[in-house]
Amino acid sequence: MSSEHHRDAAESKDRPQDGGVSDREDDPAVEESDEDDAIEHRDTDHPSPSSGEGTRPPPPEKQEEPQSGSHSDGLFSWLQRRTIRRGLFVDPARDNYRTLTSLYCSMNPAVESVNLSTQTHGAVFNLEYSPDGSVLTVACEQTEVLLFDPVSSRHIKTLTEAHDDCVNNIRFLDNRLFATCSDDTTIALWDLRKLNSKVCSLHGHASWVKNIEYDTNTRLLVTSGFDGNVITWDTNRFTEDGCPHKKFFHTRYLMRMRLTPDCSKMLISTSSGYLLILHDLDLTQSLEVGSYRMLRARRTPLSSDGGTSASRSAGTVRQGNDSSKIHPHREGISPRNSLEVLTPEIPGEKDRGNCITSLQLHPKGWATLIRCSSNMDDHEWTCVYEFQEGAPTRPLVSPRCSLRLTHYIEEANVGRGYIKELCFSPDGRLICSPYGYGVRLLAFDEHCGELADCMPVQTSCLREIRSIYSHSDVVLTTKFSPTHCQLASGCLSGRVALYQPKF
Repeated sequence: MSSEHHRDAAESKDRPQDGGVSDREDDPAVEESDEDDAIEHRDTDHPSPSSGEGTRPPPPEKQEEPQSGSHSDGLFSWLQRRTIRRGLFVDPARDNYRTLTSLYCSMNPAVESVNLSTQTHGAVFNLEYSPDGSVLTVACEQTEVLLFDPVSSRHIKTLTEAHDDCVNNIRFLDNRLFATCSDDTTIALWDLRKLNSKVCSLHGHASWVKNIEYDTNTRLLVTSGFDGNVITWDTNRFTEDGCPHKKFFHTRYLMRMRLTPDCSKMLISTSSGYLLILHDLDLTQSLEVGSYRMLRARRTPLSSDGGTSASRSAGTVRQGNDSSKIHPHREGISPRNSLEVLTPEIPGEKDRGNCITSLQLHPKGWATLIRCSSNMDDHEWTCVYEFQEGAPTRPLVSPRCSLRLTHYIEEANVGRGYIKELCFSPDGRLICSPYGYGVRLLAFDEHCGELADCMPVQTSCLREIRSIYSHSDVVLTTKFSPTHCQLASGCLSGRVALYQPKF
């Protein structure tokens, strides 16, 4: 995100002031938390900007002769600033900080949590809700996939022997069709309307398949595994025998692969600490080694006090200390599938390598969320990196973006050797992170604000909103419901817990 983005986001918190164009410094005595009350106090005839009457002009008999700096001008300017990058209408969620914080802080284990203690399915490796929130699927260690109604906690179906080995990941393609992947090197397609058998099995990987993505634009299924391959599957032409597929990309030490929400970028994390970004993504092309264009390979710099550089000026891209790895190429616009290689640094881990075990994307595509452990496996961190747009520092390099570390927090180093999958809330305001035998709800500020509205100049710590301990074993995975105010977590002993606000 550009520097203009951050300045506008900061201005969006300001209350309307005389003149409508004054900065926050003109009236430092007014606090943000009292903005609506202050507006009403200054002119009770004017409605509050958070109400439905916020843009109606005052009655003619009470309206003064228009003057520069009138309260009406300030109100309209304030409303206009709030709509920047959010379409033509004001996002109502921006006026609900207190409500959201209250809901998040009241999260508690549901009375009717799903208690899977049959001792037949093993650890819970992944949780996934259907897009409409009506089904919760559970990927289990012992070859099973479980389906539940998350509202009633009612068991729907157990897919026994869904695979021949551990089930690692589940991805819904729509409200009825979903895919599972496994250590048996296969991917299976399932239909909620006919769960007695698979739609088809997909063969193409040579090792454990660890995660699945879906490009809604091309309807291509994208999978990655420990064989280092990223494979695309054409679900437009699948049959009972499978569907056409091709190897899209290969890299060593591959851990996780994700697509941004708009499917314009692919991010790949590795056990060697590298983060690969493919820009201007075109999944219809097959990338052999050496056929893609390397933008740059560099280390994201940290300032001397442990935070990232405070330079945020537009058009400036910080040059890292791995500049020797930059591959020059011809001038002009970079081609599709241009590759950028980063080695994100973690506070306190400058002199040691890191293994990036978990990788998630902000639901609005603003940032990436990673969980990494040191090579000595004695520290674990959760970090948020924002995508930054910027002009290249060299004429021959045309990067589309870079990453800047904005927030981080150290995690409990419990359950070494297991991958802990964290997640964003659907609105992107909250992070749920496995924390020992429970979960932590983390936010960018104490008000559970949007990332764009509370972007720090220097790297800062994530704020802990709530910690909940409801398991008797190490929590491995978490997931927010896309439609309900609900959260699910699964642990090593096989229990799934549901959380919802307690009123």
